[in-house]
Amino acid sequence: MVSESLWIWQFLGRLHPMIVHFPISLILFAAILELWTIGKPDSKLKPGINLMLKAGVISGLLAVGLGLLLAGNEDISGDLLDRHRLTGILTGVGSVLILVFLQLSIKQQRFIKWFRASLFLTSLSVIITGHLGASLTHGENYLTETFPWESSNNYQTPSFDLTGYGDISAGLSPEKEIQLIGEVRTILAHNCYKCHSGAKVEADLRLDSKEAVFKGGESGEILQVGNSSSSEIIRRITLPKNHKDVMPSKGKLLSKDEIALLGFWIDQGAPWPDEAENPSIYRVAKMEPRKPILPKSSEGLENPIDLWVDLYFRENGISWQQAVDDRTYLRRVYLDVVGLVPSPSELELFYADERPDKRDIWLRNLLDRQDDYAQHWLTFWNDNLRNDYTGTGYITNGRYNITDWLYKSLQENKPYHQFVKELLNPTDESKGFIEGIRWRGTVNASQRTEMQAAQNVGQVILGLNLKCASCHDSFISDWKLEEAYAFANVFADSTLEVSRCEIPTGKMAGTKILWEELGEIDSTATRSEKLQQLSEYLVQPANGRMYRTIVNRIWKQMMGRGMVEPVDEMDNEPWSQDLLDWLASEFVDRNYDLKELIYLIASSRIYQSGSIGVKSPDLLFSEDYKFTGMVRRRLTAEQFSDAISRIFYPVFDEKELKYKPNQLLTEQKPTIDFARASLVANNSFLTAMGRPNREIVSTSRDSQANLLQSLELTNGEKLNDVLYKGAELWKEKYPSSDVIIQEVFVQTLNRKPSQKEFQIAKAALGDQPETDKIQDLFWAVLLLPEFQLIY
Repeated sequence: MVSESLWIWQFLGRLHPMIVHFPISLILFAAILELWTIGKPDSKLKPGINLMLKAGVISGLLAVGLGLLLAGNEDISGDLLDRHRLTGILTGVGSVLILVFLQLSIKQQRFIKWFRASLFLTSLSVIITGHLGASLTHGENYLTETFPWESSNNYQTPSFDLTGYGDISAGLSPEKEIQLIGEVRTILAHNCYKCHSGAKVEADLRLDSKEAVFKGGESGEILQVGNSSSSEIIRRITLPKNHKDVMPSKGKLLSKDEIALLGFWIDQGAPWPDEAENPSIYRVAKMEPRKPILPKSSEGLENPIDLWVDLYFRENGISWQQAVDDRTYLRRVYLDVVGLVPSPSELELFYADERPDKRDIWLRNLLDRQDDYAQHWLTFWNDNLRNDYTGTGYITNGRYNITDWLYKSLQENKPYHQFVKELLNPTDESKGFIEGIRWRGTVNASQRTEMQAAQNVGQVILGLNLKCASCHDSFISDWKLEEAYAFANVFADSTLEVSRCEIPTGKMAGTKILWEELGEIDSTATRSEKLQQLSEYLVQPANGRMYRTIVNRIWKQMMGRGMVEPVDEMDNEPWSQDLLDWLASEFVDRNYDLKELIYLIASSRIYQSGSIGVKSPDLLFSEDYKFTGMVRRRLTAEQFSDAISRIFYPVFDEKELKYKPNQLLTEQKPTIDFARASLVANNSFLTAMGRPNREIVSTSRDSQANLLQSLELTNGEKLNDVLYKGAELWKEKYPSSDVIIQEVFVQTLNRKPSQKEFQIAKAALGDQPETDKIQDLFWAVLLLPEFQLIY
């Protein structure tokens, strides 16, 4: 409750935000100038510094006094306020010491060190106090949310569609109730916790627990359960922006969708489960493995994947797509397994193969092409493992390349459990993944290398987002700050101190795996011993989550959409829990063999069926998504580059290679004579075509075309140069425009041109085509969806 006191004290207290800017600017500027006087005892800056310090100290002491009045006469409380008050008092004490040592140093030079020490320490205290003050008024992440690595946590006002809750005449279903509670808590967390949570409590109101929400604040209850129109919280959030009672009083007002959802929640009885009854309002996927019994075989279906898909189709009234023809299948499987477009001669051999199981045979042969396979899948793993050839950290030795280890692992088809063990308990060759980027300069606690390791392992290996929980208790899951730090402590040389929103709490982190049932880490062990324990515990078959995660990733890579989406949120519901569980268990039973997993998917009827186009990528992530077949995908930057290199002219030459595979590791001879794009450092062309910045983990690429790609494809210097050089070669190689037209279509699209296509191309080329006209033909065909998409 607000303290009852004379109005004058409250008035004076509210002058604190105005007065406090004087000491901040004067003391900090004086400290900067003092740096210039080091070694110059007779500096002409001294009088000015002394004057600024005297004014800064006086205003600082005044600001501390007014701040204490403000805290005592306003209805604000919480941990954040306590820390701000403490550092403010320390700043005041430091200000007094500055004046004392300043006067002593004027009389005796030996006190100059004490003066400077008090000045610089007080300046640091000013910065910390100012940050805490800004956090009080603007929210705890006011500064840190601007960091680029925090962009994934920025809150974007969602669009809530209440029609998605369906008929509520009989009440909400348990699933819809959980969904509603989660959405309500998200709104409260991102709009209200700045002033009404454990860190800061205004008007005696907290909104971060059930008991506190239903208790209300100093003005009484904020909810009238079942009656949103009479609820104080609804009245406050619907007031005009300049009204004295409007909430939030700072920042953006709630959107219409958010207000409507809160009202809907109250009208439905404001459900909020007791923690003892239901410890989670979020869906939590089971940890343990599960291998359901296969459905009964259906006519013409032998692959177990197809049995599960057929059961799903029958339950959802979905029809099978027709099987694709040989040309479409071969192009699809070549691009998916080795990342290359098949040559005309390879297609002719495939046509001529009369074996009934030729697709399975050719698939096996592709998987046996060790170097082509490794050079294609290197792209996938480089994205996932944040591995690149250049970028932040490599110049300063704050980051380690794992390309050689990764390439050899793919080439020899290292079992996945061993692959993960070597990432978690690494050698010098594989340590780059968990070492993190040692960012230059000061960085927030949630991005220290140990926390990067925890975040990356959680995201890539376990399909888990720990970024929110690395700074504070998560708003999007049940993971707590202490749990994230306990996991990060596994990767630490010494015990970490927990920092909440960049403020050290004084608490030391425990040392635990996120799921304690997997095993107990010895907190007294050395870092290497902890990593060895972690590597053994995480890869055990009992960790069904880890194997569901990798199966889901490979499924998305082959089929265009994961069984669970996003692939980093494995607590989300899959479109087929049975297929996901069975495939993960089968993967373990088949000795963690990634190539066998790819073979099982690519040999299925569903993989070989017609692809599906979607009007908008958002439809793939909708809650009512229904699986109907493979989703059409755009060629990756690397696939696009390699196709051009193989058909027309190399996009990259050997000088641009950042990694050169040792072909002696295998008896195979290279099947290509150009630099694969996966082995080349990122550049403007690959960036435009979709290769991500690998300073952070990238587990999915956007398959949607964008403006940057369009500009590169139509006006890019790199592509223009490559196609022109290719046109020069083709002009010398092929005798006539007729042959050029035939070859362009056969080599790019694996088919002959239609009569209409031929006529159009012939009219454009003429009988004696010039280089630029051949280049234009290349360009026209490359822009066709038939070339750019995997059908």
